[in-house]
Amino acid sequence: TCSTAFWAAQIRDLAADHRVIAYDQRGHGRSPASPACSTDTLADDLEAVLEATLAPGERAVVAGHSMGGMTVMAASGRTAFREHTAAVLLCSTGSSQLVAASTVVPMRPGRLRTWLTRRILGSRAPLGPVTPLARRILKYGTMGPASAPHMVEACARIVHACPRTVRHTWSQVLDLLDLDHGVRDLDVPTAVVVGTADRLTPPAQARALAEALPHCTGLTELPGIGHMTPVEAPELVTGKIRELVHAHIRVASEESA
Repeated sequence: TCSTAFWAAQIRDLAADHRVIAYDQRGHGRSPASPACSTDTLADDLEAVLEATLAPGERAVVAGHSMGGMTVMAASGRTAFREHTAAVLLCSTGSSQLVAASTVVPMRPGRLRTWLTRRILGSRAPLGPVTPLARRILKYGTMGPASAPHMVEACARIVHACPRTVRHTWSQVLDLLDLDHGVRDLDVPTAVVVGTADRLTPPAQARALAEALPHCTGLTELPGIGHMTPVEAPELVTGKIRELVHAHIRVASEESA
């Protein structure tokens, strides 16, 4: 339910001395909706962006949050992804069992919680305008308890701007998500970040990723931070991207030295 506006802090900071490429998932932001919605189409789109923006042999650090991270996992075995990816940052994401693992509904794990969570996340109901109640609901479900009001407002406006048909369609894809094989195929250096207060993709999901990744460079758990890590902890997420760039991207001046 997000857009490139979600990465505003990272884009603003990194664009000062890096080439930054960002795109909206289909149906989100300024990208048109499509009847084709699946993990394969997520991978198709990432491959297309990499091939359109990078020269042959040119490589980048690829950062994905939530469904963006799932896009990376879906594309991990693709030719263009392998050619163009030097390292990866996975923020607040998971590879399978998303609905069952979610703690949005405050009750014990089990069939009833899974059923209720599926009904909530897959709702066709319009979100309507951003009201004080809407902000409270969004903060509870997606952000840490100490999130600043301006962060909650920004996330609410981004999420509420996503068309309800798009939100519902993609919720069905995520409900059936199984990208465990994609994690095993993601053999580039990969850092994982999660908030300890993340109800949508709880820390257990991140720990499972870190354990299954062939080349995990580290798991960072952020105390009190929720699901919206790039907004809630902007400096840390930007710093993680910079670390991966410095460690795994060779610039032209270095190659000619």
